[in-house]
Amino acid sequence: MKRTLLITAIVVIVTTIALVVFNKVTSKKDADAEFTEVKKGYFEIVITTTGELMAEKSVDIKGPDFTQGRDIRGNNIRIQDLIPEGTEVQKGDYIATLDRTELENGLKDARERLVTLQTNLEVAILDTAVTLNNIRDQISNQIQTVEEAAITLRNSKYEPPTTVRQAEINYDQAKRVLDQMQRSYALRKAQTYRNINNIKLFLSRMERRIKDYEEVLAGFVITAPSPGMIIYKRDRRGNKRKTGSSIDPMDRVVATLPDLSSMLSKVYVSEIEVSKVKPGQTAKITIDAFPGKSYAGTVMTVANIGEKLPNSDSKVFEVQIRLDGTDYTLRPSMTTNNVILIKSFDDVVYVPNDCIHTGTDSIPVVYTKTGIRQVVVLGESNDKEVIVEQGLEPGTSLYLTLPDKPEKFRIAGEELIKIIKERENDKRMLNGNASRESKKISQAASL
Repeated sequence: MKRTLLITAIVVIVTTIALVVFNKVTSKKDADAEFTEVKKGYFEIVITTTGELMAEKSVDIKGPDFTQGRDIRGNNIRIQDLIPEGTEVQKGDYIATLDRTELENGLKDARERLVTLQTNLEVAILDTAVTLNNIRDQISNQIQTVEEAAITLRNSKYEPPTTVRQAEINYDQAKRVLDQMQRSYALRKAQTYRNINNIKLFLSRMERRIKDYEEVLAGFVITAPSPGMIIYKRDRRGNKRKTGSSIDPMDRVVATLPDLSSMLSKVYVSEIEVSKVKPGQTAKITIDAFPGKSYAGTVMTVANIGEKLPNSDSKVFEVQIRLDGTDYTLRPSMTTNNVILIKSFDDVVYVPNDCIHTGTDSIPVVYTKTGIRQVVVLGESNDKEVIVEQGLEPGTSLYLTLPDKPEKFRIAGEELIKIIKERENDKRMLNGNASRESKKISQAASL
């Protein structure tokens, strides 16, 4: 019994000691976690965003051109078959087949129309030959009639005046009939030849149309123009083309062969931050597919016009970052993580943003471990930290959160309040001038 009581007492004592030690260690950790030290050194302002890889240059794989200089019409042509995206191909390898139905129907109609025109031409030529031959016979007969009337007129000069006058009338009438026949012949000949030429013109156009159909249909089996890896073309809505998709006559690209020697990271920056991004800024890019690698890059272009991405109400601007060097393991559409360096500062004092507190007077202060409420003049900041231009020394221990009973902390640095307010006034004036200038530009544009 005594032994049991002794063991129980020892267990209680050991447990109590362990709890005391644990509480002291935990309290110390919690106390340390409430503070941070003012740092001095290199400071960066960056914009972090995700994106995807794309080739800077690529070769377009297009369907046949059935509009430019061709006498055929076609609506959107459907892709009947397409090899998988990412397939490595050589020049001349099979890529896709387009649906031939619409153009083959057009070719069939054109061929039927050609046969009709050929028949019409033959009939027109035969009719013309018969008609003109009849008219020529009539003209020959009329010439003889005129000659007979002329002989009768010459022989009637010794006849009575009435007989002579009748002979003259008959001769004049025969000549007028001959003139009418000759003019009619010329008109009929011109008319029939014009009809024949029109048929020949339509026939030639139909032959050319058939040739266009045949040439275009020959291109409905699409092959690779050069070696590379197949990447599906995106339409204006951002959807990738695939089997069953349609290609527009004005946008005939089915797929692309990217040049993997030069890659871009395409990212979107919010309208709030895009004004900070400029061509020439450096960036650091990592690829989700290769977590152990990072790449340096340079901002190449910043879009002037914003756009709305699907499932988003805010506007963003497209930014393209070129990766330095060449890495043939990279592939288009891989997800990228991009850190764009906006500004950097050497040898500056900075603290976490959580250390900065403002009251109703908007004056920024920090709380030191020694019980001081220090006024600070702030500089530029990033998403985690802010530069302190005046008011703090490196190594000073600060509260990360608002301490208990902050009113008991002794204020210091009140002389900096004047500098802070002057800066605020200068900023308001600058913003006001910018607003007035923008208003003037808008008014001038409206005029």
